[in-house]
Amino acid sequence: MADTADAGAFLARLVRLDPVAPVRLRSAGATGRTALWGRLPWGVLVVRTVAGEGPGDVTVSAGELLAELAAGGGALPVRRDERWRWPLPPTASRRVETLPGGELRRVAAAAAGALRDASAHGVGGRAVGQRALRDALLDHVPVVVTPEDPPGEPVEVTQRLVQGVVRMGFLGAAEASTETGGGGDVQVRSAGRWVGLVGPYGAAWSQKATILAVRPV
Repeated sequence: MADTADAGAFLARLVRLDPVAPVRLRSAGATGRTALWGRLPWGVLVVRTVAGEGPGDVTVSAGELLAELAAGGGALPVRRDERWRWPLPPTASRRVETLPGGELRRVAAAAAGALRDASAHGVGGRAVGQRALRDALLDHVPVVVTPEDPPGEPVEVTQRLVQGVVRMGFLGAAEASTETGGGGDVQVRSAGRWVGLVGPYGAAWSQKATILAVRPV
């Protein structure tokens, strides 16, 4: 990969959130670029595309690849393809809406504040477990977008996606966001059962849950 700084920034944030995270490297056709895919602990896929030819389609340890790049090396760490167990969203998607990055930062900050307050004081005066609080906040839908052209079903943007683009730094530096009023627009995109937030420096995707019904034959 030619753009080791961009790749290193992505890997550093991924490893900070999950020290044992795998990263999947996929060459982006004949464009001379490589897509780095990771999965966050709260079930969201994140991706950043960097300059440079990749090894095709392989999975390695994010920590080991980060260490290799930090040392100035170019060797591929030991392949760990068996550790990648999740589907990727389709290549083609459609833009549903464009949101200001600053608004997503405010949504993420509000959720963090709500978590701290509930952890300290409980909910309705009753103590609630940290895991239950976190999951409830992540499942919350702070943004709902209704496509206009063509008309379609509302697209729900969960807090999981918002936290994905914010925690991975896909909106850019917070200082730049303050100066420019948001740090760039973020596209809400849809592809089948997938919903994505595509920011200036990367994207987060989640797949809507599939309801399975079992009927006796």
